[in-house]
Amino acid sequence: MITLGLIVVAIQLVPSTQSRAQLPPAMPSTETSGGQKIQFDVASVKQNKSDDKPKSNFLLGPGDVYAPNGGLFSASSTPLIVYIAFAYKLTNNQLQFLRSGLPDWVSSDRFDIQARSEGSPTKDEMRLMMRSLLADRFKLTVHNETRQVPVLALLLSKPEKMGPRLRPHPNDSSCSTTLAPEPDRGSSAAPSSTADGFPQTCGGPVLIPASAPGRLSVGARNVTIGLIASALPDWGALGRPVLDRTGLSGTFDFTLEWAPETHHSMPSGMDTPSDTSGPTFLEALKEQLGLKLEAQKGPVDFIVVDHIEHLFLN
Repeated sequence: MITLGLIVVAIQLVPSTQSRAQLPPAMPSTETSGGQKIQFDVASVKQNKSDDKPKSNFLLGPGDVYAPNGGLFSASSTPLIVYIAFAYKLTNNQLQFLRSGLPDWVSSDRFDIQARSEGSPTKDEMRLMMRSLLADRFKLTVHNETRQVPVLALLLSKPEKMGPRLRPHPNDSSCSTTLAPEPDRGSSAAPSSTADGFPQTCGGPVLIPASAPGRLSVGARNVTIGLIASALPDWGALGRPVLDRTGLSGTFDFTLEWAPETHHSMPSGMDTPSDTSGPTFLEALKEQLGLKLEAQKGPVDFIVVDHIEHLFLN
């Protein structure tokens, strides 16, 4: 048994009194209004000691984009920390906080999870069911607290002026958060872009085709600035949480393309391009989105892991 008194990971940026950040809606409780637990109907969890690469029929990132799976969740050879991040909607940057305090096995030991639920649950409903499963099989318990920590404030470079690749999401524009499954593998198809360069799907940042070799291009439609801010630390290897202090409300479409300067500037799991010509991450942020970053301190809501046990103890 392992009881942890202070393991923290930032899960949501809290606005200051000077600036109201636009945040994703809070995750609902894992209980229904009738007090019934939201959980999978059946679930199997087994440790995987093979050298197989992680595989899942469901996108496990923090965005809302997903492929409908008919209530089936299937993942193999995946570290427990990834399942925790999925359940609590953590960004890659926020994972660094979690990893620094958890036992090594949470990141190194891999597990297969096969689970099913009736109907076609949404991605957030799947997250809640995963929370229940982690609490049941790994005895995971957490609580939230807020701390003042060093952050990067996301600001408009020029007052009331956005860049050419950041626009308010049109009210009459409809797009889905779901992806069509690939018929050969049953996994999620890679999102493609529309004629104007924006992703076809809504709800979360995705990789899109870049205009030149050696560059990275990401984009999203119908997302808050708060969600964009939460993804910036991973894309730019910034080392701090980013707090939205732009004052922009509503939802937006954007694309951002830059040339990573080193392998540390690459998103997790991607190789460094051989050609690094093009704007740096901070240059692209300013020129394309009209945004800049400023070092500040701000309140950040943390998840504190109180207790976790290995599967073999249960």
